[in-house]
Order: sequence, then structure tokens, then C-alpha cells
Amino acid sequence: MAQVSLKNVTKIFPGNIKAVDSINLGVENKEFTVLVGPSGCGKSTTLRMIAGLEDVTKGDIYLANKRINDIPAKDRDIAMVFQNYALYPHMTIYDNMAFGLKLRHYPRSEIKRRVQEAAEILGIKHLLERRPRELSGGERQRVAVGRAIVRKPLVFLFDEPLSNLDAKLRVQMRTEIHKLHIRLQTTMIYVTHDQTEAMTMGERIAILKDGLLQQVDEPIAVYDHPKNKFVAGFIGSPPMNFMTGKIIKKDGRFYFNEGRIEVKLVEDMYEKMSSYLDKEVIFGIRSEDIYDKLFISEAPPENIVRVNCEVVEPMGSEVYLHLNTGNHTFIARVGAHDQPKVNQDLEVVFDMSKVHFFDKHTEETIV
Repeated sequence: MAQVSLKNVTKIFPGNIKAVDSINLGVENKEFTVLVGPSGCGKSTTLRMIAGLEDVTKGDIYLANKRINDIPAKDRDIAMVFQNYALYPHMTIYDNMAFGLKLRHYPRSEIKRRVQEAAEILGIKHLLERRPRELSGGERQRVAVGRAIVRKPLVFLFDEPLSNLDAKLRVQMRTEIHKLHIRLQTTMIYVTHDQTEAMTMGERIAILKDGLLQQVDEPIAVYDHPKNKFVAGFIGSPPMNFMTGKIIKKDGRFYFNEGRIEVKLVEDMYEKMSSYLDKEVIFGIRSEDIYDKLFISEAPPENIVRVNCEVVEPMGSEVYLHLNTGNHTFIARVGAHDQPKVNQDLEVVFDMSKVHFFDKHTEETIV
């Protein structure tokens, strides 16, 4: 069993720079977990501590219930795929993939079998006699993955392996790595700053910020129920829209008022929002939960707001409308047929059953 557990793991670099701060994380056997966050959040440092390439300042790391803090990287039965491929330029692809097995003194026949098997899985058998300079970026990445596969490790670690590829190839390789996990049924931990990669690949995702673990859950759970404003804004494309305003009460009903627009809360939110009456809060709504009133047959009048369209971005199957209330700008994601004119005033409808509210000071989710 290849569970990986991090218990109060902290990494402090010289100068008292705390890169990772008391992370607690469990990765189950055969699970694909993605560590995601902005640059400098500590995700790669966490991965390198699991691999044994960085020492742990405080806390413990366990692999299959065995503490591995003091076990050298070469003895951890963990394979890592790096961002820069790290292939030996003077060796053939076969020798690059076989190199780690040769160092471990595997029989020549076993090395050949494993390399051929990995090359078959990755579709690179025809490249085995070439050298890295003769390969494209995507082919080199496959070789780097193949070098990890031949070892048959307990755990695979991927450190932003697709960031050097172009957009189309990234999508293709994303799918290939996902298929690889299904085929190999091995524990995988994947680091990326790209929330789209995290959402599409991970069975669970762990979001980090400034060395602190913010939330761990299934992608759709994180998307629908973010723990705080940072998670809500980081996960999703376009990011969640935020506005600052007050919660007010009129005729027994709760409203959010941002100065220029006012919308009514659904009754299910009243209990949690009651303690914020007449206080400033942060209102959050995703772009797909904002509709052009022209294309809605029935819309509650208290959820209709008048805005100005500043920018129209056709994306092919959909359109991004950059809208302005006078106090805040936000983005609505609408159908491809909906393309108002720039500087045109229009009415949009907020789906108030999908909105989020955050405490202005702590930025924690209220509802």
C-alpha cells in the first residue's frame, strides 16, 4: 500500500523563510492528488520533501505507514518527473530510460523488458534509438515519464511537467497522464500552478497559499464550496467575481447593496447572514451564474441589475462580457449568440442561489 502522509510538515530556509507551514495531508493508495497554488506557495518544496530532495525542518512524512524523513531519496521507492525533463543529451532514449535500472544493477533482460513495456505504454517505441535533441517537447516529456515508469515505484511525483509545452500539447499530455494513472493504478502526486490542470486531473486537489494548506477536497466540492475567498478566486476560469457591500434588511427580506446595485438573498442564507446586518461583506458570484436578461424568460425583478458593457470577448462557444456597475467590474460568461455592443447598457440577472459571501476581515466563507 502506497499511502503518503504529511503530519505538521514545515520547511524553513535560511533567513527564517518559511516555505511550508505545518501542512497536514494524506494521499490514499492509488489516488491522484494535485497540489495547486500560485508561484511561491510551497507546492514544489512539499513535493521535494516527499521525494527526499529537501530536508524536513519540522514534522513527519510517512510512506506506507513508515516514517521516511531520514531515508535517502534513492531508497524511498519514489520516482519524480521534473519540469525540465532532465534527460542526458549524449544518451539514446533507450539508455536514458534504462539508466536508473542499470545503476540498481538490474539484469539486462529485465531492463530491456521494462523499457520496451514503458515505451509501448507511452507510444515512443520508434524513438528509442534517437537522442533527446531529435525529439519535440512532448516526446521528451514522454521519455521523462517513461524513465519514471520503468522503476515501478510506489509513488509518482510530477513537478509541473507540462509548463514547458504549448497550449495544445498541454491538453494532450494532460489526457495522457490521466490515462496513465488509470492504467498503472499507482499513487500519484502532481504539482501545478494551473487550476485547469488541477480540476481536470485530480481526484482530490490541495490548494496552498503562502506555505499554508487552504483546502483539500474533490475538485467539484472545492469549486462549489470554497473555504475562503482565496480558494474561490483561484479555482475557476474566469475567476469568481467579487464585490464589497452591505447586508441590509427591508420588509423582512435580506439584500446585498454595493452602492449602485441591490439584489435579494435567498431565504436559506438568512440565518447565517443575520449577524452581518448593516455590515460590509464580500459578495462572490461566478461568471456562469450571471445571465443576460434578454435571454431569460422569467427573472425575479429583485435579482436584475443594470450595468454597462465595457468589453466583449468572443471565445468561440461562449462570450465573456466585462461589465461595470459603476463601483465594481465583473465578468459574465454567456452564450456565443449574446454579443452586446461595447459601452451599451444592459440588464443582467444574478442567480442568487449560487452566490457566496465572505467575511470582509477574515475572508472566510460565511455561506
